Amino acid sequence: MFKLKNYLNYLLYYFILTELFSCKDRTIPFRVDPLFDRSNPETLGLKSADGTESFNIFTPQEGDKAYNHGVVLYPFKNMLYAMWQSSIKDEDAPDTQVFYSRSANGKDWESPKPLTEVDSSGISTSGGWWSDGTTLVAYLCIWPHAESSPKQGYTHYISSEDGLTWSMPQPVTDSKGLPIKGIIEQDVHTLPNGRLLTAFHMQPGLQVTPYYTDDVKGITGWTAGTITRLASKDSTMSRELEPSWFLRDDGAAVMVFRDQNSSFKKLASISFDNGESWTTPVLIDTPDSRAKQSAGNLPDGTAYMVNNPSGSKERFPLAVVLSKDGKVFNQAYLLRGGGSDLPNLHFPGTYKRPGYSYPKSVVWNDYLYVGYATNKETVEITRVPLSGLAMCNRSR
Repeated sequence: MFKLKNYLNYLLYYFILTELFSCKDRTIPFRVDPLFDRSNPETLGLKSADGTESFNIFTPQEGDKAYNHGVVLYPFKNMLYAMWQSSIKDEDAPDTQVFYSRSANGKDWESPKPLTEVDSSGISTSGGWWSDGTTLVAYLCIWPHAESSPKQGYTHYISSEDGLTWSMPQPVTDSKGLPIKGIIEQDVHTLPNGRLLTAFHMQPGLQVTPYYTDDVKGITGWTAGTITRLASKDSTMSRELEPSWFLRDDGAAVMVFRDQNSSFKKLASISFDNGESWTTPVLIDTPDSRAKQSAGNLPDGTAYMVNNPSGSKERFPLAVVLSKDGKVFNQAYLLRGGGSDLPNLHFPGTYKRPGYSYPKSVVWNDYLYVGYATNKETVEITRVPLSGLAMCNRSR
């Protein structure tokens, strides 16, 4: 009896310890190894993966709209599409429109075409893409001038079956069929069960909230996930902004945020129930530029994140970090560097700055493609062969 009692106590002790460690692990979204050499600000000591290439989508010339930003990529019917917002000179100017281009090979791009027109009642900016395979949906972020204080807006969509002819704008709606009072974030991905997951920046102001839908077209049925946000220095917007997300190998979805409180690090939150509830975001000890980033998973499950890991306002270099399990990111590769790789700014404009701003990514035809705005002026793209990234991962 004494031995049995000791054995049962041992089992109970083991169970408690296991649960404690398990719970602790469940609260830590991920960590990033110290991969960056801060003494080398142009590249952070990173090398490019084999086969990395960069291409131009649109370079403004004299008389063109010279402010370009918010580049988002998506494949549809054997073409790669790029969307961005564009204005003559200044960020969010009254003449702002959304343009797009497409390519059959990722290198050669068609002349830009407008997705929106100039509207005296407000502006439209790029909200990203989604497709169920037969219909391409373009999300448009609508910013009415009358509601500019606090800054806030809502989301419309247009759709096309050929990528050339587009429907009239309609509001993106929630599970009750009501227009969502918020701006969509540009990274819409699917969970393993087919559910779509992203975030909206909700009114009043910009209060980030994860959203999910089981509508395969991504235009209705959006439902808010529950999340407790951190305290923000600015009451008109949440501390957590502009997220992207990836899957860990344990099935957890990890949402990664820009930290508007200027820690110049990432914030992250976890969902274990397909986006319905989220842990309180925590600060991740890895450098960021307080800007948008992009995250996702490669076809083999490898988690990746693309950002400017400068640890300051500098939006260079542009890099990708990789993790086999989504818990520890232990490899990093250069996409674009500073110095001679970063071209000069050719046209002045409000909020224009050197660097590779707001990267967004997609996997297409055996490449990881990353779109971004160089100096908020030139629309560019970098691609990395998946084979090169896979070989790097196998060498871990």
